[in-house]
Amino acid sequence: MKRAAHLAACASLVALVFLCLAWELWLAPLRPGGSWLMLKALPLLAPLFGVLHGRVYTFQWALLLILAYFAEGVVRAWGDASPAAGLALLEAGLASVFFLSSIAYVRRAGRPASANGSP
Repeated sequence: MKRAAHLAACASLVALVFLCLAWELWLAPLRPGGSWLMLKALPLLAPLFGVLHGRVYTFQWALLLILAYFAEGVVRAWGDASPAAGLALLEAGLASVFFLSSIAYVRRAGRPASANGSP
């Protein structure tokens, strides 16, 4: 369970970085040719190394960071037109996957493994 949560968190974080870049550069930028909003991917790079290496403290503070991306996804899904609305839903979904898998990882990492291998 811990390994699956770690893999899901890593995959969703990396996918979210690529989504933020692709969204604001090519898929549905605010201005033709791309927008400076692509820089919203930069804060996601801060926890990337720690998440990939399974550092619990990084997961804990990244949980707070990811809430901003969830909120942006929900707000833009509500207010933007297609295709940006679909991308916003994808952003909120990836943020949710990261959030839930990070919680699962932190819960499992904080608990020592039992002798018989059961949770």
